[in-house]
Amino acid sequence: MITKLVSKNFEIENSHTLKVAKKNGAYKSIDEAFKKPAYVIETEIENSGLRGKGGGGAPAGAKWCLVSRAQEMDSLAAASYLVVNADESEPGTFKDRQILEFDPHLLLEGMILTCYAIGAHEAYIYIRGEYKFFAERLNEAISEAYQDGILGDTVKGFDYRVDITVHRGAGAYICGEKSALIESLEGNRGHPRLKPHRPSPEYYFNKPTLVNNVETIATVPFIVNNGADAYRAYGTEKSPGTLLFGLSGHINNPGIYEMAFGESMQTFIDTIGGGVKGGKKLKAVIPGGASTPVLSAEEVKVARLDYESMQSLGSALGTGGMIIMDEDTCMVTALKNLLSFYHHESCGQCTPCREGTAWVDGIIANILHKKADKGDIELLSDIAKTMNGKTICVFAPAVAMVIDGFILRFREEFEAYIEKSMGEAHV
Repeated sequence: MITKLVSKNFEIENSHTLKVAKKNGAYKSIDEAFKKPAYVIETEIENSGLRGKGGGGAPAGAKWCLVSRAQEMDSLAAASYLVVNADESEPGTFKDRQILEFDPHLLLEGMILTCYAIGAHEAYIYIRGEYKFFAERLNEAISEAYQDGILGDTVKGFDYRVDITVHRGAGAYICGEKSALIESLEGNRGHPRLKPHRPSPEYYFNKPTLVNNVETIATVPFIVNNGADAYRAYGTEKSPGTLLFGLSGHINNPGIYEMAFGESMQTFIDTIGGGVKGGKKLKAVIPGGASTPVLSAEEVKVARLDYESMQSLGSALGTGGMIIMDEDTCMVTALKNLLSFYHHESCGQCTPCREGTAWVDGIIANILHKKADKGDIELLSDIAKTMNGKTICVFAPAVAMVIDGFILRFREEFEAYIEKSMGEAHV
């Protein structure tokens, strides 16, 4: 089941150093890629079906083309930028830091190839502020690459310049949203931007900019080295390739495991994950980081680890970070844990999100503290509807889907709390 494309060097001693990385093939892709026209790399990525691995799953090649077209259409936008999103702040998600720790040169290689493909010379890595160790490891790798002539004015002797800068965030979850990330990178408050009505790249200081997640860019060297068909040999037709899947929570073997898309979720939990901790029964799984709707144990039995399967079950693959919950988990308490996080992390720009996250957090708190009202479940659903689709970014809609997922699948637990609260209120 385990397939190692991105994670192939993770277990090699000192894999993060340039010496060991080069011994295992790092940066070889540049030698052939830079002899070809840039559009050839862009076309190969598009043909590979590579999808963004930061949660949304959008086709990477299509995003790359948007930057190229923006440059062609606007002579003033001759410059372009690459921004790598390493703001890994989603609860239950801890895959990108594996790349940063064990194979940072793989990311840098992918960034150089991507810069060449889209005509960029400056690239930035926006990293979660709490990731101090990983930022330092990245900077060490970048320093090694400059000293070796891999980065700088002449990449590996070719007449092409690539400079990479690491920018640490300040701990704002919302800056994982790409437009808020760019606002922060420009020195502004990290607020998401209004989206255009047609497909468009992001803009960093008014220049077309590609924003991709760490794992997405770290996959590029494999595709350039081996071709689009080699990548499509893994996964499914619509979800080709692999993903670094995470397991956390009530599981015997927590960790990160790279697998092809389309594998059975139940088999993954039972075999690679070693089953539910303590021999207990599985109750629920949050499949792709905290912002994806929870699945029941019955749904897990038929779930496949790809975007289409998750969508058919009313959830999403997201980042692939699975949170496992055993039979003793209180789902009301679990939802309260999540809503407290969202309440704290809402940037406050949009009223439905700012007020809605505080409101639903308070309602769940009342249910837990026996201060519930009879109509609280319906009220939660109504607030979720108000939050969904009425804000600038997808933060509030994600919260709404999380609420709906818990109520849809575990309504009886919420009702039991409310009935008990109402009963004690009349004693």
